[in-house]
Amino acid sequence: MRIVAGQWRGRALVAPPGRTTRPTADRVRQALFDMLLHAPWGGYDLMAQAHVLDGFAGTGALGLEALSRGAVHCTFFETDRAALAALRANIAACRAAGRTTLRGDITRPPAAARPCDLLLLDPPYGQGLPERALAALSRTGWIALGALVVIETGADEPLPTCAPILPEAPLAERHHGAARLSIWRAGAMPQ
Repeated sequence: MRIVAGQWRGRALVAPPGRTTRPTADRVRQALFDMLLHAPWGGYDLMAQAHVLDGFAGTGALGLEALSRGAVHCTFFETDRAALAALRANIAACRAAGRTTLRGDITRPPAAARPCDLLLLDPPYGQGLPERALAALSRTGWIALGALVVIETGADEPLPTCAPILPEAPLAERHHGAARLSIWRAGAMPQ
């Protein structure tokens, strides 16, 4: 597993042993960030200077990819000890400690110091976690109005329903093997 593009392109990332953490594959991350860069609702300005939230962070591959591509800060939410050890090692390998914050349970977040422009949620599949996380993040001020929210779910899971935080339909949806990426615009901002 490696950073795909940007400042840290090619940097190897470590993953914890076992099957508890399911890192997003390099090709899926590449596809996601290509969509974010080239979609009419995305673009270079989306990533430049963005404040990012990587929920259910695991190895931190999604958030570190965003930082590598120009995001200014990433807050990682993770509770698993082995995943946290890998995440800390990956942050250190990228020398990104000054641009990151680590938090625990995303379903019980502290009040946000600043809302995030891009939220990357890759929870364990089939547990209804996107809805619980988004409700908690909304209550505590983590979601900027008009933020992009990326949710990875199992390909056969129903799309999350998070009204009024997310609209009825996503901006984009792509299947990659057993995974489905859906991208949403938070709040009532025009698409």
